[in-house]
Amino acid sequence: MSTTLVALQQPKDISLGEIEAELSKIWLGQSGGKATAIATRAATFSMVIYEPEEFQQLLAGLGFYKGEIDGINSTEARDAIKEAQKAYQLPITGRIDSETLAKLRSEWAAKSPETRQFPNMDARGFSISEVIADQNPCRVITLCPTFGEDTGVTAQVSAYCPVKKKQSSLTCCEYITLRGTKEALERVSDVVTSLMIPDLPKFVWWKATPNQEQELFRNLCENSNCIILDSSYFSDADSEFLKMQELIENQTYIADLNWHRLSAWQELAAATFDPPQRRASLGEIDKITLDYEKGNAAQALMFLGWFASRLDWQPTAYTETGGDYDIVHVKFTSPTDKEILAELAAIPTADYGEIPGDLVGVRLGSSNPNADCCTILCSEDTGCMRLEAGGSAQSCRTEQVSALSDQKAEYLMAQQLQRWGREVLYEESLAITADILKLR
Repeated sequence: MSTTLVALQQPKDISLGEIEAELSKIWLGQSGGKATAIATRAATFSMVIYEPEEFQQLLAGLGFYKGEIDGINSTEARDAIKEAQKAYQLPITGRIDSETLAKLRSEWAAKSPETRQFPNMDARGFSISEVIADQNPCRVITLCPTFGEDTGVTAQVSAYCPVKKKQSSLTCCEYITLRGTKEALERVSDVVTSLMIPDLPKFVWWKATPNQEQELFRNLCENSNCIILDSSYFSDADSEFLKMQELIENQTYIADLNWHRLSAWQELAAATFDPPQRRASLGEIDKITLDYEKGNAAQALMFLGWFASRLDWQPTAYTETGGDYDIVHVKFTSPTDKEILAELAAIPTADYGEIPGDLVGVRLGSSNPNADCCTILCSEDTGCMRLEAGGSAQSCRTEQVSALSDQKAEYLMAQQLQRWGREVLYEESLAITADILKLR
């Protein structure tokens, strides 16, 4: 059921120096001079959201996308990507991969200055997911990089309050939206961090790839409690994981929303080895195969890092075989010097889901025919025919994995805000994933 949001004031353009004064004016106006305000303002946390959405702006500027610049991976956005890929004779996937993004950038750069226009409305920064705002009176500072001439940074402020039944007062979120070119936003990075409320938890939702060379990113890392990323949208997950590991080693607390999409797979994999006789055969596993939706290997790499970290496997070799499935082989050694072979395969699917690179199937096996460890985990939605092929599948324990009820970033973000704190299991898993990728 949707929650109604009411605006205490429509977004208002102001200068950077007037932000705090304008927010105070909103709250004073709502209290009507009374000692007790009718609304509770930001009291739980501050959050900076970096909203690049470069691909939507490029698609709009090149005439493929007609909708609002909102950062939502909608059907309209995916159709626009397919149109661009068809026009530029690229593989038609409906997803922004590194090749597609590079082509869009080059086509935009080739346009004459007078034709570089964006007719689309920029809707970024005016709201936050109801599942977040419904529970948390917070301050949200949204950074919206724009294309075009650098004319400085514009600011807008507003306050929105979810209205619920049997509620005597409103619990509201303050919104501060800053727009400007990437260079202009870099110049005001100190202003951005100063807008985060002292003595409250400070989060950064960085909807882009982590970049320690970017002053704004570095400043936010130093002045926040947690940097939240989503590796499902990385165009090159391999290199970005290495950057994330470097951040963790430098004592930056990182959370990856895509990691939480694996929880159902991890829980079911662990549960299949609960029986004592199967638990005893865990050490016999020397083959692991992971199938994932073609386009993003992040989930497969993280699952492999998690499984290897639990059994203390150490990666020793990385080989890209390629082919239709972009096959990658990774070798490990166990604590008993047994060699383990892992295979990652990118499976083309007819209907891509909303989350790029969802895990499709996992198969665990052993070269020992007497070992009771053969296990196949299959996505309830996609199935895993490739892993089930062959007579040996008859002796495997096969389970279906039900996806989380909602894998959207906004829903996972609401959960992340409730449980924030260093996550040792994730950090240990990412460390092994990084060790794997360093062997490339």
